[in-house]
Amino acid sequence: MYPLVYLARHGQTEWNAEGRLQGQADTDINALGRAQATHIGRRLAEFVGNPADFDFVASPMRRTRETMELMRAAMGLDPFAYRTDPHLVEMSFGAWQGFTFAELEARLPGSTDGRRHAKWDFQPPGEGAESYEMLLERIKPWFDALREPTVCVTHGGVMRCLFRFVEGMSKKEAASLEIPQDRLLRLQGRSLEWL
Repeated sequence: MYPLVYLARHGQTEWNAEGRLQGQADTDINALGRAQATHIGRRLAEFVGNPADFDFVASPMRRTRETMELMRAAMGLDPFAYRTDPHLVEMSFGAWQGFTFAELEARLPGSTDGRRHAKWDFQPPGEGAESYEMLLERIKPWFDALREPTVCVTHGGVMRCLFRFVEGMSKKEAASLEIPQDRLLRLQGRSLEWL
């Protein structure tokens, strides 16, 4: 059983808006992303009665840190009083980072077919590239070590892995889940709920 955890995906970036594969590229959130982060912070304040009871942790990427800082500011908290954890970094898309699928197909027709047919287990080309299954193995130790109520800002891939890990969702369903950037996900016990 897990302690109470509230998770948020980082706010929108320009690469999100353009459909670019971000992975571990260190991008910034845009104006909409900043508004989303503030909205999530206000929403979180409705659920978190005493913030001192919670561990606040974010992926060390710029987009997740800025989201956390705006969320905490919206809650009336010190924006910088949180920690980061490298386990929470997004999956790496290797040589595909920075490209849209249309651009990849234009460069090398058929190159994205493997991902379309088996998205969960597909590993893009390039050094350090990960599949969702590899990401899940990377983040499991972090989730297994949870012992106290936590607020976490992370990435879409990490949250997809959480649905597979916690609820046993199928690979196909978990890989294709839409992860909103303006909502909270609550993990309580062994169940997940969008707020």
